[in-house]
Amino acid sequence: MTERKPPGLSFESWVDRQIREAEQRGDFAHLPGAGKPLPNLNAPYDELWWIKQKMAQEGSAAILHPTLALRKEIEDVLAKAARAPYERRVRELLEPVNEKIAANLRTPPPGPPLGRPLIDIDEAVAEWRQAHDKGTGDDAGDSEKSRDSEDGDRPRRRRLRIPRLRRHG
Repeated sequence: MTERKPPGLSFESWVDRQIREAEQRGDFAHLPGAGKPLPNLNAPYDELWWIKQKMAQEGSAAILHPTLALRKEIEDVLAKAARAPYERRVRELLEPVNEKIAANLRTPPPGPPLGRPLIDIDEAVAEWRQAHDKGTGDDAGDSEKSRDSEDGDRPRRRRLRIPRLRRHG
């Protein structure tokens, strides 16, 4: 539809003629969604509908701002640390994310603030120990039972809470 409207012809009749000619050529015959109801017809209006639709088509819904991605990573790592099988693994999980938090606090990227302090690893390990000790008993029968249930039958442990920020001079 790159041809210009001829002079002397009304705009409406020119558009109608182009639509009629396109129908005759079959340009509208096999469009996607033909014969189907319009999606989200009764949904409330959203100004960013086309962005959300494009992201869904491209599969890029997981693209987050770096600060928001770090917040999500912190949540995920804290959940993994709560389920860690041993103390050294808790430290291995928390130390790299703590370095990322420190870097974010030193030079925050543009956008929303992180709003999360450094993780006090010693406090997190102490909470892990406390939760881990609750899961095992003192007598041999309980420890044998806990060894047998390592394949996922173990009850879910509580999540580590986020320790408070330590202020350094």
